Amino acid sequence: MAMASGTALIYDEEMTSHKLLWDDPICDIEVPERLSASYEQLQFYHLVERCVHVPAREGTEEEILLVHSSEHLEVAKSTQTMDEEELKRVSGNYDAFFFHPNTYRCARLAVGATLQLVDSVMLGKVCNGMALVRPPGHHSQRNAANGFCLFNNVAIAAEYAKLKYSLQRILIVDWDVHHGQGTQYIFEEDPSVLYFSWHRYEHQEFWPSLKESDYDAVGLGKGKGYNINLPWNKVGMGNSDYLAAFFHVLLPMAFEFDPELVLVSSGYDSGIGDPEGQMNATPEVFAHLTHLLMQLANGKLCVILEGGYHLKSLSESVCMTVKALLRDPIPQVTGEMAPSLSAIESIQNVRAAHKPYWKWLMYEDTSFLHNLSTESHLPKKTNTNPSTDHEDKITNNNEAAKIERFLELHMRNILFPVPPIRTATTQSKASAYLLPAPVCVVKEMDKNEVEALASDFYADLVKEDKTLHSLGSMLAILDKILKKEVCNGITDSPTASASVGVALRYSVHFGFQRVLCVFVGDMQIVPNTEDGKVLVINICEKEQSGTMSSKHFISLNWKEDADRSDFFSAVLGFILPVAYSYQPDLIVIAVGPNRSIGISGISLLFGLLQGLAESRILAVIEDTDLNLIQNVAKALAGASVSHSGAYVPPTQEKVHKIKILKDRLQQDWKMLQCSVKDGISSN
Repeated sequence: MAMASGTALIYDEEMTSHKLLWDDPICDIEVPERLSASYEQLQFYHLVERCVHVPAREGTEEEILLVHSSEHLEVAKSTQTMDEEELKRVSGNYDAFFFHPNTYRCARLAVGATLQLVDSVMLGKVCNGMALVRPPGHHSQRNAANGFCLFNNVAIAAEYAKLKYSLQRILIVDWDVHHGQGTQYIFEEDPSVLYFSWHRYEHQEFWPSLKESDYDAVGLGKGKGYNINLPWNKVGMGNSDYLAAFFHVLLPMAFEFDPELVLVSSGYDSGIGDPEGQMNATPEVFAHLTHLLMQLANGKLCVILEGGYHLKSLSESVCMTVKALLRDPIPQVTGEMAPSLSAIESIQNVRAAHKPYWKWLMYEDTSFLHNLSTESHLPKKTNTNPSTDHEDKITNNNEAAKIERFLELHMRNILFPVPPIRTATTQSKASAYLLPAPVCVVKEMDKNEVEALASDFYADLVKEDKTLHSLGSMLAILDKILKKEVCNGITDSPTASASVGVALRYSVHFGFQRVLCVFVGDMQIVPNTEDGKVLVINICEKEQSGTMSSKHFISLNWKEDADRSDFFSAVLGFILPVAYSYQPDLIVIAVGPNRSIGISGISLLFGLLQGLAESRILAVIEDTDLNLIQNVAKALAGASVSHSGAYVPPTQEKVHKIKILKDRLQQDWKMLQCSVKDGISSN
């Protein structure tokens, strides 16, 4: 089957006709401009024309009844002919909801748009996509509207996909800042849907203020272990907290679950400036989260809009999500890469709560924390004085304007022109290995030039003619990556160690300050890492003699058995956190002799690390295995990694190895922290 390509975008202006007709200080943030501003920003970045336009449709009554009761459907239907007084009265029966005569029609369009997206992805018309819908869905329950939501779009999509495509495993990721209790209630006894939600909780002080939004609500009956709640007990969570939650909780569970489809309840009220969330995550983090999820389910990913109430923060975050879906290189994530103490506490408790249900946690040291650092903070007094309401509004408006100015500058700082070419190689390689079509061929560096360079700068590394002959190809590709003419490239070398040594020195000489090198196999030549400009992670079967492990040279001893893909746990729990802590501006991934990792593990490494260094990756392959080289080229060209067979959890011995490394390195590379006794974070 040919690989699906393209990203669907679904938007129908009609969904902006649902609006609040009376004064309600709780509901007045859910405005039609949330959709129109997001769409306008997508147009501004020229992203709309790069997507596949898929029309919305109305969801049918049968589709809505997959999740909701007929009473709920009838009430919603009856509002179409009501006057304002009646609408207000019916709205008052629900917590934080408003009806407009067009609400029912808009809600049906929201359901239909979501299902159109699922169909496009499942039928292979596109790889992935985003539906911009209102009203949102994740709070609505079988029998009730709730929290701006009438029909649960994502829950309906999951039931629809199970029915129509016989899916047995669907992952729902809810990164909205509120708990999607509606979705939780619908699936809490269902092991075919893994539901993950992080949410502002503050020890049950924050809406919807439910006991069952805490980490110990793991699902019921057959669904135990398939409901994952990660409560944030303070505001101000940022990029590193969100990434840590993915590395240490969500992604390992998702890889073990092995979903056939991923649905995102994509609320951006978890982003900076949002009046509801009061979090500090900046728009580019959503590109990183999206990119990480694209490594699952062969890339079948449907992103459906939920909340998000600061228009600038919302619309920039939507654009970053769509850029990631389109496989554009992603801006480096900003901010200090260290999770906060409160985030680490929540992560530790979720892992402890889920230990009985997940194999990857079986050998992890997990224990519950009962005295949390945030519990001494008394809940904020709620304002009861009406005369200060007006002043609060003014303060909030000033704050919103300040964030708007910040984001204007921030986006200008982090966005960069996408190199015109994604993946490069040289002529001899392209024809020899029948690389996939989107790989571009560049000219090798002139032999005389290579010899002069080698004798001037690399004499200690280049001892053999065969190394010298292979450098023309590697340096031509590396040069184009460094000059940002191409994103990434692939070359082979008869002596990977020597070639990598040259590449690292060449890049630092060019001016790069942080180069990450991941070397799979035996590394005969160990580069100098003392100045911190190079960080080496060497993945080999056994510790090599003469190598001293240090902060910038990490030896990870790992051997994958032929039939067991367990390397994913080392990538998620160790390599990614170290790489994100380091924030490289270039990555060199090499496969040398005696590799101890299978092809799917290596492809996964390439897939996941592309979120870093603006996707600048040089692949150096010593192995002549055609299958390996084609898989690496595909991963670099942006194909989703398909893996054969399920991922299996690591052995006790391997978990212990990673733990020893984590204990030793987590003060240096703080994204490794996932429990409090592991060392208290600085912030």
